[in-house]
Parts: sequence; C-alpha cells; structure tokens
Amino acid sequence: MARPSWTSDPVEEQRHRRRDTVHRLRAQGRYGPRFRDVLPSFAVLAVLLCAAVAGLVVGFRAVGAVVPIAGALLAVVAVAVGVRRQRPAARRRRGRYTPQELHELDVQGLALAVARMLRRDHWKVRLLPAPDRPRLCARHQDGRRLDVAFRPVAEPLPDEALPHPRTHREDPESFIHLVVHRGAFRARDIRWARREGRTVLLDGPALERWAGGAPLDRLLAGEQ
Repeated sequence: MARPSWTSDPVEEQRHRRRDTVHRLRAQGRYGPRFRDVLPSFAVLAVLLCAAVAGLVVGFRAVGAVVPIAGALLAVVAVAVGVRRQRPAARRRRGRYTPQELHELDVQGLALAVARMLRRDHWKVRLLPAPDRPRLCARHQDGRRLDVAFRPVAEPLPDEALPHPRTHREDPESFIHLVVHRGAFRARDIRWARREGRTVLLDGPALERWAGGAPLDRLLAGEQ
C-alpha cells in the first residue's frame, strides 16, 4: 500500500531533526569541527611527518645511528611536554576550562578562571576579591578598560560602585562593563544593558566558548 503524499516519512523526520540539532549546536559553538575544518591540520601534520622521516633517513646515511636516536629522544621529550601541558591543572592555569569545570566553581573560583582567561587574551588583570561578589579590573594594550562583575542580576546593587571610576580624560568608548553569568540573563537584564550602552552580558554558552579558547574580542563583537 502506497504511503499518502501528505504523510511524512519517519526516517526523513529524524534526518531533519538531526540536521536542526547540528545547526543549533554549531551556532552555539558546542558541536565538533567538520572534516573540512581539520583537513588543513591533517595535511600539515602529514607533511611534517614525511619531512621528519626523510630527515632521519638522510641523517642516518650521512652520520649513522646518532641522528635517529637523537630524533627519537626529541620526539619523546616533545610528547612528554605535550601531555603535561594537557593536564587539567596546567590547562586551567593557561585559561582553558571545560563546561563541567566551570559549573563546579564557586563565585571566587569563577573570578579566578575569568582572570586567567583574560590574561590568555593579553589583558592585564587585577582581581578585587570580596566574600559575595568579587570584581575584576583589566586593561588591554590598545587602551581599552574592562570592569567585570559576577552576578545573576545585571543591575548594580545600591552600595556598589565601579572599582575604577572613569575620568574626564578617558575615552568613554574604551570602557566596557562586562557582567558574567553561567546561566541565562532575563529580559529585564538585557534591557538594562542596552540602556547602559557600554555594558555587555556574557551568558553561559558564551562563557563556555571563551573558556574553550574563543577570543574575548570575538565574543564582544558578537554581543555589541
């Protein structure tokens, strides 16, 4: 019996749902790279391996077994250094965190993580610790100044002032107020940030992309 034309094929529906899910994850930066994205890296790696093997063969013919042994030792040292750099503690010190690690941090740990991520992006950072709401002051080499707050609610508290008030000589366009939240901001927070003008809200998905290695400038450009 033929299927009516107005009914949908379950296999086709599943394919459409999977395609929509992949598009949504890619838009959020949470989907893995495509083959064409990693192909240049694989090609460069293959060329380097072929060049290394060719160099070892030429060195063995010219000098003897000294060159292959030295090359093997260098490869072992390089692998050991690479493995050590990928350890969680070393990775976090370089300003790279997994989403699970971000969610396990308290507010003080989150402030330290953001400070490391800023230093990774070439910002000079000063941490202002506080029991309930720490803040960060940062300055970029191009003159930009950054004030970072950590709260679920974007609107400042009545007794809270910016840690480095702006002076008349400073360019107001160089100052950015960044509010970091591991969750999602509410509509009133977004309206408040738009009224402020130079306030940027960094929610959970954007924070995860930043912790994964995305530059802060790219995230700021997408928010403003």
